[in-house]
Amino acid sequence: MDPNATTGLAREILDAYAKPHAIAVAPSGRDGGLDLATAYGVESAIVGLRRAAGHTPVGLKVGYANKAVWRALKLETLVWAHMYDDTVEHAPANRASLDVSRLFAPKIEPEIVFKLARPLDADAADAAAVLGAVEWVALGFEIIDCVFPDWKVQPADFVAAKGLHARLIVGAPRTVDNATIPALVDALATFKVKLSKDGEGVAEGGGRNSLRSPALCLGELASALRRQAGSARLAAGALISSGTLTESQPIGPDQAWTASLQGIDLPDLTLRTV
Repeated sequence: MDPNATTGLAREILDAYAKPHAIAVAPSGRDGGLDLATAYGVESAIVGLRRAAGHTPVGLKVGYANKAVWRALKLETLVWAHMYDDTVEHAPANRASLDVSRLFAPKIEPEIVFKLARPLDADAADAAAVLGAVEWVALGFEIIDCVFPDWKVQPADFVAAKGLHARLIVGAPRTVDNATIPALVDALATFKVKLSKDGEGVAEGGGRNSLRSPALCLGELASALRRQAGSARLAAGALISSGTLTESQPIGPDQAWTASLQGIDLPDLTLRTV
């Protein structure tokens, strides 16, 4: 895909989310298809357009953080896209609200969020070394949105459509230091999560759903970025949303969503939609 076509697709996708309105045929289903390398070019073009509009990338979100789906989707690693200063909200009291009227077909995902204290250059298989680069960890809600019909997307569509990222709500952080890392390594691999809607449980999961541990997912992201030509390494201060812990759930107005964790010292997070 030539640069003009790449930028054109980036504008088409941004316009669809801004309206919002459906894109009838996902890029992967069009003549010529869309491969991952080209999709990352579209995602990069979106970064440039968003920067030109005055918005700053603040980190990355990941997708397909489950090796069970890699073979079926012909993936060698997870995929990623940028998050921005106007799409990330901090909720230190662990309560937030969100107007969903401007979203097309939103869903909610509980995720573990990291903030890096220094550039990450660790072995993806070493959770303790990964956490050594982390400033804090928090529970978050990622709100994803899809303008393609029936949520039918290939990984390349996911990447080109800014990772389907709409919002990230970040709860109260827990500081990570050398003294807490050993226990946190175990907790991230074993904790459980319950997602409730209006007080009733709708989904359950845990840290193992994110590449066996969100810390390992973060390490895999760092390794994948190093392997991809032209990708920047994870820098100090970056926020990383490390993949959903449960199946994503559709959301609408006038709902209360709560994620509760067991086995890790992070408080419940509640989001009310309007």
